[in-house]
Amino acid sequence: MTERSSLLEQAQAAYGLRDWVAARDAYDAVAAAGELDAEDRYALGRCCWRLGDVEAGTRHLAEAHRVVLDGGDPALAAHIALDLGIFTLLRGDEPVGSGWLARAARLAEPLPEGPIHGYLALVLEVEPEFADPNDGDVVDAARRVQELGRRHRDATLVASGLHGEGRARVRAGEVAAGLALMDEAMTAVLAGEVDEDFAGNLYCTTIATCHDLGDLHRMVRWTQAYQRWIDASPSAGLFAGDCRVHRAQLFLLRGEWGDAEAEATRACEQLAGISTINAGEAWYELGEVRRCRGDLHGAEEAYEIVHRLGVDPQPGLALLRLAQGRTSAAAAAIAAALLACGQDQVRRAALRVAQIRIAVAVGDQKVAEEACDELEEFAARAVGPSLAAQATTARGAVALAGHRPDQALGPLRTAARTWHELDVPYEAARTGVLLARAYAAMGDHDAADRELAAAAPVFARLGAQLDAAEVAALQGDAPRPGGLSDREIEVLALVAEGRSNPEIAETLVISRRTVARHVSNIFSKLGVSSRTEAARFAFDHGLLPGDPH
Repeated sequence: MTERSSLLEQAQAAYGLRDWVAARDAYDAVAAAGELDAEDRYALGRCCWRLGDVEAGTRHLAEAHRVVLDGGDPALAAHIALDLGIFTLLRGDEPVGSGWLARAARLAEPLPEGPIHGYLALVLEVEPEFADPNDGDVVDAARRVQELGRRHRDATLVASGLHGEGRARVRAGEVAAGLALMDEAMTAVLAGEVDEDFAGNLYCTTIATCHDLGDLHRMVRWTQAYQRWIDASPSAGLFAGDCRVHRAQLFLLRGEWGDAEAEATRACEQLAGISTINAGEAWYELGEVRRCRGDLHGAEEAYEIVHRLGVDPQPGLALLRLAQGRTSAAAAAIAAALLACGQDQVRRAALRVAQIRIAVAVGDQKVAEEACDELEEFAARAVGPSLAAQATTARGAVALAGHRPDQALGPLRTAARTWHELDVPYEAARTGVLLARAYAAMGDHDAADRELAAAAPVFARLGAQLDAAEVAALQGDAPRPGGLSDREIEVLALVAEGRSNPEIAETLVISRRTVARHVSNIFSKLGVSSRTEAARFAFDHGLLPGDPH
């Protein structure tokens, strides 16, 4: 056996064992000693993609496609074109990615029915990342994929079709039936019956669905399985980064915000240049951690990147506007997001949770009641207690805002108990603050003090600055709005009056450089970028001369 043949056997064996690093290195060595055939170059390209080397992966796949096409194997050429279309679209290059998918469809059209037709239907009609949501019935398309998989004994198609149907049913509000189908699909993944790339996608979207539904039990179960799957074939590519996003989500829920920020930051780095959608999700989680901590400027930066990557930064951005005191912008943003999401019941539930918080803050009782009704209706069909706790918390908040503290107490007590049982400390503490307000409104100040005393150390541990400030205000020891110092409040009041930096310096008898530093600190603390926004904050928080603060 020649050295080249030995290296090729090593490469093929490593590829079969999912040892992508060893396979890539061996294939590279073979290529250096002579030309790779099309199938081995195809394998090398997939190795590179899994390791995050997207440029090399695309180059090798394109070369394999050319060789296969010249050799007269249109079925394999269509498969490779499909892979190139998926990988290119994930990077956000829609014209080139769509071109590859169109080529794959053209090559497959004259062929006898085979698995390639199932994969094309899966990508073009079922997968929401690539399919037109207004083009046909996703459930029907997913069932056709399953049938093709069964006829051609392709377990990946069967599992992917089951998963696609399940996810579509969940989004339509058929939660129990949809999750049952998704669970069935995941049994094939656990059994090792599903192709690596599609297995990673099934893990990703299953966990994302569980997160959106608030089904923490399933989310933890599948995230742990996903991590074990990744550990079995270490990769710096899409799946390793995606798993970090889900770990960040769990850390955020569990109150381990430092770990959440670290995982989200690492995911942003790993996913850059591989998948704009997944990178956008990573940046969104980073924005959520920052917003919850009260780092409004940092959250703004993260959500801007989310938007640039083509991912909707809602409802986080609307809640950020609320935290910034821009209540009209918050209400408008969440209303627009609800219009844009159509009848996706899972997405609507997450947006309704945020809308209720915003509507309560601005005193729009009608919108709050309508949103709460829809949230409760969906939560009744969901699986798991988390979404039910969201709905119960919302009902208590709406009753409290409507000056019905007696009707708020029951739901809020139930919600607080559920959040504690689920070990979601931030939501438990926030619900405790609502309970404190309800108790105080009914004259039970001793119970209100107990709730505030329990919430305060939770917010302090988490670093939830704005929530901690709210508790301090309710306890009668309120810090200055936005964490501003007395001098910064003086400067902000003059900014709100339209004074320039030189005028402020003259009024306060300080240097212009000192004024500039104070203005910069004010912008950073408030998460604003203009004097107009800073002035709006001053008006909203009564910081003008003569107003109480």
